[in-house]
Amino acid sequence: MRNTIQRRANWVIVATYLAALLLSIWPLPDWAEPFRPAWLMLITVYWCLFLPHRVGLLVTFLVGILMDALTGSLLGEHALALLLVSWFTLKLHLQIRVYPWWQQTLTVLGLMLLYSFVLFWVDGMLGYTQGALLRWMPVLISTLLWPWMMQLLNLLQQRYQVS
Repeated sequence: MRNTIQRRANWVIVATYLAALLLSIWPLPDWAEPFRPAWLMLITVYWCLFLPHRVGLLVTFLVGILMDALTGSLLGEHALALLLVSWFTLKLHLQIRVYPWWQQTLTVLGLMLLYSFVLFWVDGMLGYTQGALLRWMPVLISTLLWPWMMQLLNLLQQRYQVS
């Protein structure tokens, strides 16, 4: 019985990561592309906050490499950014979990700024330029989505007994 619940929990985590990857590469109109949230980063922060014993640095690295391969970006770019975010999240998860939702949202804003800055830095070293508004808009959108994303993932976690 315990193995069945554990396997189902693993599939819920894998399914949320696959959904985030799919949403990250889903084609959008040119005007909407700068407003795409960082789905993978939001999922990673959630699982590192609430299940740090299941989703750690190795899972984050592998998902980041997969994201790089799917998007055609420099191999390791998203992996590095996600590793830094997950490291900070894992380091502070006991403190962040007890924050009220609005403080968690501000913390996710800080983590999202770190994620975007690392991507900005790597792209800058490669000579890719993008306007400031276009670069930082996903930070705002992802931060605003965090409370709803957290509620949805909490429901999934309770429904499928992911622990």
